[in-house]
Amino acid sequence: MGKHRILVIEDNRDNMMLVTDILHSLDYDVLLAGDGQRGVEMARAEKPDLILMDLALPFMDGWTATRTIKAVPELQHIPIIALTAHAMIGDRERALEAGCDDYVSKPINMGELMSKLAHFLG
Repeated sequence: MGKHRILVIEDNRDNMMLVTDILHSLDYDVLLAGDGQRGVEMARAEKPDLILMDLALPFMDGWTATRTIKAVPELQHIPIIALTAHAMIGDRERALEAGCDDYVSKPINMGELMSKLAHFLG
């Protein structure tokens, strides 16, 4: 099996570049989507090994995109990690209720992200 493919759904260009650099340094293949609707389309087409989902996205927010992806039987198994600046009380629970498998707040803690990727991707 080749490298793991991670779909990053993020609308902020700087955050997208940072996450992409981190993932490339860890030897993951990276797919990019700049909004929730495109992220859902790419998840369906590409069937990545894991999705990093921003929650504040244009066209379709991350909560809705997560619910949409998790409603598709052949995509339900794909782990989705919320990667978001939404770090208020209750936001983690709201992300998990929407179907996210885990949650990482911004600014990104590299060790925390690496640990969660290792957990879900082995």
